[in-house]
Amino acid sequence: MPWDWWLSPWALGVLGLCVGSFLNVVVYRTPRILVRQWSREAAEILTSHEEVASTQAVSATEAKDLAKRAQALLDGLDRQPPYSLARPRSACPSCGHALAWHENLPLLGWLRLAGRCSACGTRISARYPLVELSTGLLFAAVGWHMGALPVALLWCGFVALLLAASLVDWDTTLLPDTFTLNLLWAGLVAAGLGWTLPLNDALWGVVGAAVGLGGISKGWKWLRGFEGMAMGDVKLLAALGAWLGWQMLLPIVLLASAVGAIVGIGMKLSGALREGRYVPFGPFLAGAALVVMFAGQNRVLHWLGWA
Repeated sequence: MPWDWWLSPWALGVLGLCVGSFLNVVVYRTPRILVRQWSREAAEILTSHEEVASTQAVSATEAKDLAKRAQALLDGLDRQPPYSLARPRSACPSCGHALAWHENLPLLGWLRLAGRCSACGTRISARYPLVELSTGLLFAAVGWHMGALPVALLWCGFVALLLAASLVDWDTTLLPDTFTLNLLWAGLVAAGLGWTLPLNDALWGVVGAAVGLGGISKGWKWLRGFEGMAMGDVKLLAALGAWLGWQMLLPIVLLASAVGAIVGIGMKLSGALREGRYVPFGPFLAGAALVVMFAGQNRVLHWLGWA
């Protein structure tokens, strides 16, 4: 079939449904994979009781006790079955029922099961089909916006990574380097190959985010004793600069801050704020980036009166 069909909004929308199903796995498992990885790394350090004792934070006796506990943790991790994005198969978190292929069909599987596990009847969160539907709609929107060009697939990948990073950040307040740095390097490579924007704009987008937002975060820590923004947000903005250019950094930050403030106030008034009383900023940066991407640089600058 011609590329016009394969890259049409309809075809990309169907692709988005399938990718959205995979994103559900990525969002659920990535934080758990990272916790296992960090636990192993921390335990490996603590098993060296001489080095731990040399910090003088604990006594030699306490360091040896920590080493024994750390070794027990390592042994426990070694006994765990393999856990990755591919293994084990998707299963009901309540009863462990492994999902059949037809139960894993994007959107249709959830509708066919009426939102409940076929084995135990436990309700399945509506977020799963909503993520699939959102990804499908975003991919279709990219196809409509970019036209039937191969570069549309590149921007679909950009959208998918943004969505996954936003959901993980919302759930855990973590923005893993797995998302942010890969997105950053992909943006620079795409610009270098002439697929997106001039390489100079992409490079200055990265530098502008690192110096601007990173400097504000460090300055806030110097003045107040704590960072005003996590470095994951800085890395995410740098990645957005690599894809959208330095000109879009300020519009993205302004829009994300305005919407984030409104949501934060609403959550505070409703008592929905999580422990620590703050709202993750990553999802609002990602949302603002999507607005800027679909609106286009000229239109955004015109809205702000800069063009």
